[in-house]
Amino acid sequence: MTETLMNAADRWRPLTELLGALLERITGELPGCLGAGLTVGRGGRPPQVLAAAGVAAGLLPVSLAHGGPVAVAAATGEPVTTDDLFADGRWPGLSGAVAGPELAAIRGAAALPGLWEDTSAFVLSAVFDRPLDAGVLSVLRRYEKLTETTLVVAEAATAGDPDQTLDLLASRAAIEQAKGVVMAVRRCAPDEAWQTLRRGSQEFNVKVRELAVALVEHVGGGHAPDGAREIRPGAPARHAAERLWSAFTAE
Repeated sequence: MTETLMNAADRWRPLTELLGALLERITGELPGCLGAGLTVGRGGRPPQVLAAAGVAAGLLPVSLAHGGPVAVAAATGEPVTTDDLFADGRWPGLSGAVAGPELAAIRGAAALPGLWEDTSAFVLSAVFDRPLDAGVLSVLRRYEKLTETTLVVAEAATAGDPDQTLDLLASRAAIEQAKGVVMAVRRCAPDEAWQTLRRGSQEFNVKVRELAVALVEHVGGGHAPDGAREIRPGAPARHAAERLWSAFTAE
């Protein structure tokens, strides 16, 4: 997360309205949803609330301070769900920190993490007056891409750098193609494919976007992903891609 993006949400009305409309749509689409929120973070720093709708506006600051699905999703990069937010033993400090009838009505909660640049992460979250329905994460995933694109364009545009916008969009395209490769060879879901790339990036100490391009090039016989020719992976990323592919094909 950059201060540019946080400042943009305060002073750039189109961004504020767009994020608000996105969260209101999520809230309206999910039965029993009491509110939805969007947090952002970068470089391992604690996430901050960028936008919230409904009771999420009151819950998110407390949850980030005392634990909950959003904080766990931001830290692990994996979806987090619960059918009883305040009775869940994974964050014992939360129940004593929350007060008020609106928040007391919350039962289920879900948090879905996403990425819009190598070190920039976000979490889409929603809370409910009942245990979670089976399709909650599927609905949040449908809004994940829109959220990614909104954050990419907003941060780059407010920084006044069109080239940065194109670079970030190219990075996302490369990562999506690499996820497709992983999904095909491992027969896994998108979340697992993303976690595989993320773990590979951390294990080999290379950027996710460079690993993604190197993996697609390795599988494709040297052909770069569409729109990603300006991302040039170095030797460490190519070595990481070769190791990952060897592991995939040996299983």
